[in-house]
Amino acid sequence: MSEKTAQMDLLSTAGPGKTPDSGNGRTAKKRSGSSGRATAQSMASRQRDISISEFFSRNRHLLGFDNPRRALLTGIKEAVDNSLDACEEAGILPEIEVAIESVGSDRYLMRVRDNGPGIVKAQIPNIFGKLLYGSKFHRLKMSRGQQGIGISAASMYGQLTTGKPTRILSRTSSRRPAHMYEIQINTTKNKPEIVREEDVPDWEHAQGTQVEIEMEARYLRGRQSVDEYLRQTALANPHLHLIYSSPDGRREEYECSADELPPEPKEVKPHPHGIELGVLMKMLHATPHRTLQGFLTQEFSRVSVRMAKEICEKADLRANSRPKSIAREESDRLFKAINQTKLMKPPTDCIVPIGEELLLASLRQSVDAAFYTSTTRPPAVYRGNPFQVEVALAYGGDVDPDGTISLMRFANRVPLLYQQSACAITRSTIDVDWRNYRVSQSNGSMPTGPLVVIVHVASVWVPFTSESKEAVAHYPEIMKEIRLAVQECGRRVGEQINRQRRAAEAERKKSYVSQYIGHIAEALQEITGDSDKKKQQVEETLQSMLERSRS
Repeated sequence: MSEKTAQMDLLSTAGPGKTPDSGNGRTAKKRSGSSGRATAQSMASRQRDISISEFFSRNRHLLGFDNPRRALLTGIKEAVDNSLDACEEAGILPEIEVAIESVGSDRYLMRVRDNGPGIVKAQIPNIFGKLLYGSKFHRLKMSRGQQGIGISAASMYGQLTTGKPTRILSRTSSRRPAHMYEIQINTTKNKPEIVREEDVPDWEHAQGTQVEIEMEARYLRGRQSVDEYLRQTALANPHLHLIYSSPDGRREEYECSADELPPEPKEVKPHPHGIELGVLMKMLHATPHRTLQGFLTQEFSRVSVRMAKEICEKADLRANSRPKSIAREESDRLFKAINQTKLMKPPTDCIVPIGEELLLASLRQSVDAAFYTSTTRPPAVYRGNPFQVEVALAYGGDVDPDGTISLMRFANRVPLLYQQSACAITRSTIDVDWRNYRVSQSNGSMPTGPLVVIVHVASVWVPFTSESKEAVAHYPEIMKEIRLAVQECGRRVGEQINRQRRAAEAERKKSYVSQYIGHIAEALQEITGDSDKKKQQVEETLQSMLERSRS
């Protein structure tokens, strides 16, 4: 058979209009059972929204509920933080009671009650039964809570591990009854489901809120325990009166060392240097202002009419342009012009540090040391957000001289007990060369010695590394301020150590010289022939001169 005849036979076998390798150049053999494979239509039919509650119920480790011991601490922390925020915002000196009861094997009931303003009845289900529901996310003002996740996440964890609802009692006035709710979370819809509700007119407390959550947990004492969290919370909040009842029957009471509330932080508008292009475009389309100049002066802080006109000129835009009509390219020019314009730093009355005096007073109450010092840095800015750093140190005394120093980290007055190695506070403390201050330190590690260090970062928006809010992100501006504050206190500690060493050396020399005073007096007596009484006087005189010379 000729080659041409063979090719004609092959074409005839393929059929009219077809070639053996038509399509993408290769033939695909149909596999047996391939009829069960997914198609674009079948995959599209399975697509659906995922609620935030459903996501976090499967990823609860992101919120700090990754193990039973930490879950108990996180639940208590979220409830106490909410109570402190509510009391301070209402102008009430906080009185908080925390109780933990063992109700079974690895089962605990946590109860937190405050004397705050209470919660309006209609808001109780959403606050405790809906994630990402709160009043603090959209405002720039220092507060402990930020995202509206914490206490509802604790409710969800209790529901997932025990199947039991969260119980809430709240009262807004002694003239009104308390409202009791038992709530569960519908994780598919991220909505609260009311299991039971009733009015309680004879609740013994005139006002306030009480939350009870039963959960799978483990109670252990130690550096990362509920006990340590509450001790540090009392230290960072001198105006707090706290009563704690532990599962093993102990009752601890932390009296307030300040009888006045800290100044109330003021809410501020965002600073232009802290926004991104996408946020700027969103604000332009949502603003009620009719001119670009009005938008810049009214929606942002530190933008005067003169600065607004300067920004518009740099962006080649008219000051009376309608914000809603500004296109993406024009928004890009406006964004660049804002960042090229020198503006005043944002106002700092939106943050309230603890203060050097109160921080030292609290430190003296909790740590028995020989030397105390503290400092508060001037306010600074990261990404347009104002923040302030304060540091306090305690040295010597009863502080353990062996092992690494004790580092207490705080963010907006809240203790941070986990993820220490991932925190900017820890990194900044390690980066300080403590050997300059006579404190032992190995390369790249924490110093060792009888030292307690407290670092507090206050900001309208603390940049945490995760939703569990246990570590501060490594922003260079924040780390620089922490390092400078620690160095300032470190220098004072170094001076104190030098004074102690000089005093010890002087005491050693004085003790050495005093051994020969008697021999000197005897030698003088032999030379001058004085009486024993005169010799005694010479000896006392020499001893007095030695004391005065070393005092």
